[in-house]
Amino acid sequence: MIDIMLVLLIIFMIVTPVISAGFTATMPSGSNVTSQAEEDDEITLGIDNQGAFFVNGTSRSTADAEAELRSLYANRETDKLLYFKADAGLPYEVVQQGIEMGRRAGARVLVAIIDRRGGLAGEEE
Repeated sequence: MIDIMLVLLIIFMIVTPVISAGFTATMPSGSNVTSQAEEDDEITLGIDNQGAFFVNGTSRSTADAEAELRSLYANRETDKLLYFKADAGLPYEVVQQGIEMGRRAGARVLVAIIDRRGGLAGEEE
């Protein structure tokens, strides 16, 4: 019995510093991503480096962004996709807030829009 407790103690001693260090999430970047133009019926939620929300390219407050997303999804019958863009330097909490906003508004599938390596212009490194 004591040997099991010692093993558990060692496991917790190893895992605790890892948990307290925090979680860092980063979006992948692609080296062979082809650029595609956005279509008119796509709903896009963006978050810039200041944490401001954009719905289909128009700046909105947090409450207005969610209200607009709700109205857009209320009129949709079939695909409830949300194309999601977020600045890479944002804290994860802000990104999670945007994801939850889309879910509450009625989005069923989240499509992450990534940048090509080299930034938004897509210049290779």
